[in-house]
Amino acid sequence: MSAIATAPAHDHHEDHGHHHKETFITKYIFSTDHKMIAKQYLITGILMGIVGIMMSVLFRLQIAWPEQSFMIFEWLLGDKWAPEGVMTPSIYLALVTIHGTIMVFFVLTAGLSGTFSNLLIPLQIGARDMASGFMNMLSYWLFFISCVIMISSLFIESGPASAGWTIYPPLSALPQAIGGSGMGMTLWLISMAIFIASSLLGSLNYIVTVLNLRTKGMSMMRLPLTIWAFFITAIIGVVSFPVLLSAALLLIMDRSFGTSFFLSDIYIQGEVLSHQGGSPVLFEHLFWFLGHPEVYIVILPAMGIVSEVMATNARKPIFGYRAMVASILAIAFLSTIVWGHHMFVSGMNPFLGSVFTFTTLLIAIPSAVKAFNWITTLWKGNLQMNPAMLFSIGFVSTFITGGLTGIILGDSTLDINVHDTYFVIAHFHLVMGISAIYGLLAGVYHWFPKMFGRMMNKNLGYVHFWITAVGAYGVFFPMHFIGLAGLPRRYYTNTAFPYFDDLADVNVIITIFAIITAGIQVVFLYNFFSSIFFGKKATQNPWNATTLEWTTPVEHIHGNWPGAIPSVYRWSYDYSKMNLDGTDYVIPGQDFVPQTVPLQDHEEELNH
Repeated sequence: MSAIATAPAHDHHEDHGHHHKETFITKYIFSTDHKMIAKQYLITGILMGIVGIMMSVLFRLQIAWPEQSFMIFEWLLGDKWAPEGVMTPSIYLALVTIHGTIMVFFVLTAGLSGTFSNLLIPLQIGARDMASGFMNMLSYWLFFISCVIMISSLFIESGPASAGWTIYPPLSALPQAIGGSGMGMTLWLISMAIFIASSLLGSLNYIVTVLNLRTKGMSMMRLPLTIWAFFITAIIGVVSFPVLLSAALLLIMDRSFGTSFFLSDIYIQGEVLSHQGGSPVLFEHLFWFLGHPEVYIVILPAMGIVSEVMATNARKPIFGYRAMVASILAIAFLSTIVWGHHMFVSGMNPFLGSVFTFTTLLIAIPSAVKAFNWITTLWKGNLQMNPAMLFSIGFVSTFITGGLTGIILGDSTLDINVHDTYFVIAHFHLVMGISAIYGLLAGVYHWFPKMFGRMMNKNLGYVHFWITAVGAYGVFFPMHFIGLAGLPRRYYTNTAFPYFDDLADVNVIITIFAIITAGIQVVFLYNFFSSIFFGKKATQNPWNATTLEWTTPVEHIHGNWPGAIPSVYRWSYDYSKMNLDGTDYVIPGQDFVPQTVPLQDHEEELNH
């Protein structure tokens, strides 16, 4: 194994001079260097995130003040979708649909896995680059093309896809059903098919790189938890994304080629359609067989990042390393047998419902193991409260509060009362949306010096964290209560139901918090983009971390290390490690031992 990792070292070093003659296009656009591809993913993800968050502000304004005229609606949506500044129901559905699609797939899946798997896998395992640089580049450009197609669907005359981000048939399967079921829906499906191809190329690359290109001494149980998380995430992606691709292709067949996979006994305006024998529930099964593993594809990389950031900033070894690895494996396995909990009200056999309830509640066990281990890692640590650490602690908070409501939704009897209400929105936005974004932000603040060679502004980071943390709870905490009161999701106004009049004020409060939280992200954007050019220059190891990426030079070079790849002699978490007689740290006066330092005579090897 070490031969694979170290053999190319000399050749790359010889070639080193030639790589400085790269043109702008080969260096910044069609780059095969994993560090540049990580930046491309991150910046594309941030741009898509801006679009997704702006959409959420637009439809929150509509929910808080229905049928009110807003200049911004007319300005952004035009006369067709917001005549005299009043939003139409069809564009409301379209905004909800594209917001969900962008945030789940283009920001959280690609933004997290694409950025940090690319940046960290070669650097933390001790490899020159990914197994296939070309495949890596292809993966990013397919992602970029799918982003362009998804955004372009917003400008279609009949409107973008409007069947919800889950695109259930028959609304999505009949082009004539509503405006958004036409060309906009076709573009959505094409975009997702290309996105899945990108995701699969990336995932296969990550898996092969972790298995084959680890440096000498880097056994699987010496890997940082980030790499375990990215590795298992890639495996889940390879197993489940093809199922969504098959669902999308079958839906394209139903829409354009007259098949009946998901359609049967359909009437439109009194006209009987010729579709017979299909079932929309089949689509739900196919969609959620990806859809639930997708939640873990989003959250596992964030968990890995949080584990790494917490151990580094608590100056303590991560608590229960082997239990953390086992819980990642358990989550990966269980994630593929719980999808039915999204379908408790679809007429499923009650016995099958009880099976899915059991497997869903089972997944709480490895999740709880991780939560307790994070809290124990913090316990009695020498905590460095920088922005990355704050976002990591925020992640644990939202993961626990969001996860607790999952116990209600995972129970087939309790779920019936709150299914398709704001309670569901509150649950998955906290446990998946906000938590994953906190993990992404923790990773950005922590590895920014590695990406760009400069430091982000710490004080702006504090402002960003505290207002985001208060604002995010301000948005999603009240949603639990309006959900329990029965307020349905995806309704563009509730004025037709006097029963819900008392909840109108809560929706106004939620919207105000949403506007504040969206607004404060401007501070992050300013901090991020200005620090790339004007931030304080970073040292080689600004956080005093133990892992391999901090042994590479600050300025990026092709092949990561200028000489031979360093060997590894210990696990990733030797923080505050004392020598055997307890008189001093292993390296006197230094509270961390890098992985590249051989074991000393006066210490014992740790690997909890």
